[in-house]
Amino acid sequence: MSDSDKAICNALASEINRHLKTAENKIWYAHPVWFLEGNPVVGYSKLKDSVRLLFWSGQTFDEPELQHEGKFKAAEKRYTSVEQIQLTDLKRWLKKSEQIQWDYKNLVKRKGVLERLK
Repeated sequence: MSDSDKAICNALASEINRHLKTAENKIWYAHPVWFLEGNPVVGYSKLKDSVRLLFWSGQTFDEPELQHEGKFKAAEKRYTSVEQIQLTDLKRWLKKSEQIQWDYKNLVKRKGVLERLK
């Protein structure tokens, strides 16, 4: 990983830990992910050309800076430099990740049907 990518990852991890104090952090499918009550809410991963910050319920945050990702409710923001991280946006998104959640924890049990928790 380049120094630039490491700086992005370190900044994201620091802010996530600061604002999601009750979240459990673990490596999930080789990426750092934060969980609230067993439900994944935010994580990041290194892509070929950027670092992707992913919010599992992000499509329902009503945030134009977050791009839809996948067929469920996830949304992402990609970064190529640490200077691109807008702390006020990130703080707002992290707050919304606590307030707006879809039940990914039971997705398999419900055969791919997502239900809103909050």
